[in-house]
Formats: sequence, C-alpha cells, structure tokens
Amino acid sequence: MGRSHRTYVSYIDRSRKYYAAKGYAQPYRWAYNDSAPFTPLAKPLSECRVGLVTTSSLDADRERELFFASTSPPPTSMATAHLFWHQKATHTNDLGSFLPLEHLSSLATDGVIGSLAPQFAGAPTLYSQRRTNKNAQLIADGFRDDGVDLAILAPL
Repeated sequence: MGRSHRTYVSYIDRSRKYYAAKGYAQPYRWAYNDSAPFTPLAKPLSECRVGLVTTSSLDADRERELFFASTSPPPTSMATAHLFWHQKATHTNDLGSFLPLEHLSSLATDGVIGSLAPQFAGAPTLYSQRRTNKNAQLIADGFRDDGVDLAILAPL
C-alpha cells in the first residue's frame, strides 16, 4: 500500500520554518565543505591510530567549549541532561553508546585498530558554521599532533 505523504520528519523543511519563525530574513543555509579530508586510509585499519569526537560534554557549565580529555582512564560519566536529544525515546546511562572509548580500547587490544589516541575531543553542538569550522580545525590540529590517522564522530 503506497503512502501519499512522507512519514518521516523533514529536518530541512522544519529547520527553514523554525528560522523563519524566529525572524531570520535568510533561510537556513546547510553547511558544506568542499575541502573536507575524507580520503581512503593510507594504511590498514590495524595500523591506524583512532581518535574519537563526541558532542557530549564533561561539564554542563562549559557545554559550549571545545575540549580535549584523556582516553585513559575514560570518564565515568558525561554531562548530557542539558543537551538536546530525545529524552523520552532514549537515555544516556550507557556511556559506551555515545562515547565508545572502552570498545575502541578493546579493538586496539584485539589488533582491529592500531591504537586509540591518548585524548578524545568534545565538540559542542553549535548553530554557527564559522565556530564549528574553527573547532573542526582545532580538533584536526590536536589529532594531528597525536598522530591520529582517522577520527570517529560519535554524536549524542
């Protein structure tokens, strides 16, 4: 049986309506980056150092700040209650579901990945493309200093 209407939420349409209702004269412009470093791996995954980026934060009072934190030992909790996620449909009690440091560490132990970076990054969810691009460059620089070959984004 066919459907006459979409059954999913159109975030593009919804975002445009939201920003128009807020009084913005220009419709929301979706970010794009022609120079993003998406490339094939230069070496086998089993030889790669992996970095992790999360959109959760260590401290609710500093939720809008980019941070780096040690992967060992991994944090025992993250500040998530103040962030926007579907709190009726899910929870953040399972830290590994959005900050899989222990799983990545076990993949390194098993030889699936070469190693886990010594620090992970926390990137705040911002509605500013300029600030997001600046933070992305800071994360790339930090990961480059740590010898990271690939980064995984685990958004909340």
